[in-house]
Amino acid sequence: MDKAIEYTRIVSVVIYCLIFIAGILGNGLVIYVTGFRMKRTVNSVWFLNLALADFLFLTFLIFTIISTSNNYDWRFGKVMCKLNTIVICVNMFASIFLLSAISLDRCLSTWVVVWAQNKRTVCKAQLISAGIWATAVVCSIPFGIFRDLRKGQNNTTYCAHSHTTEQKYMLTIFRFIVGFLIPFLVIFVCYVAIGVRARRLQRTKKQRPRRVIFSIIFAFFICWLPFHVFQFLELQYASNPDLRRVVHIGLLLTACLAFMNSCLNPILYVFMCEEFQRKIKQSICLVLESALAEDHLSFMSSRSLSSHLSRISRKSESSTPFERKDTGISFTECKVVITEERDTGSTE
Repeated sequence: MDKAIEYTRIVSVVIYCLIFIAGILGNGLVIYVTGFRMKRTVNSVWFLNLALADFLFLTFLIFTIISTSNNYDWRFGKVMCKLNTIVICVNMFASIFLLSAISLDRCLSTWVVVWAQNKRTVCKAQLISAGIWATAVVCSIPFGIFRDLRKGQNNTTYCAHSHTTEQKYMLTIFRFIVGFLIPFLVIFVCYVAIGVRARRLQRTKKQRPRRVIFSIIFAFFICWLPFHVFQFLELQYASNPDLRRVVHIGLLLTACLAFMNSCLNPILYVFMCEEFQRKIKQSICLVLESALAEDHLSFMSSRSLSSHLSRISRKSESSTPFERKDTGISFTECKVVITEERDTGSTE
């Protein structure tokens, strides 16, 4: 069983590294596109804040990677131990609260169309997002307070829980109810209402944005539900050594699954959102244009020289016969110059 725990720890480090690389690149791209390339809309505000929450968490994931790779030895001090725990919880609370806000926004846009057109503004979405961030931080602070450094064998320092069993039980229930159950009920009711309204109106157009949002919500629950389940199992079987080892392995694997949610959202944006795909292609084209700008200018200068010499030759043909004889020589010289210019360009 100890070997299984050790193998699971190594696999977790590998998965954490892959999540870190994919998540940083993907969410950085989402932040760039939604923040600087796309027109600022209510939906882009939601997606931008989701990407910011994931990006913030992934920047702190490097501390967890280093600690886990060193057999959970924490070398970054007490403040970073507490801050790392708070950031992980902020990511979870902010993501689920934003998904709840998105679901409510979609529901109101479907049922109260006129009201939504008049009251649904980017400024209000930004204010709601700021309130969500503040609420997420407040909900996460208790988890940082009850996190501290502990000394283990061989002078090893662990970043572990410092609360009693009763306090841990209360925090686990609080995280499950506030960070999962209540938002799940809100989202479920909203999408049932959206489905009922869509059937009444028999709408078949513009299903793609709804599909993107539904996929993001589905991915969140698939990633986080096993984590909450094993948190309760840890409380239930803490006194049983054998089952505690099994639960420990499950906690490592479900933590990987929960962290994986931070790099799934950009993948869903790319594969399911047409506007996001279009903006990415435009951005890539701009990068290529910048990289090839000097060669492009050199090529254009060669072409412009050739066209200029061709215009001179055409003018010469409309002149006098004596002048045509002279210009025939000059035209031949022009062809030689053009040929040499093209040969030089191809050699370069």
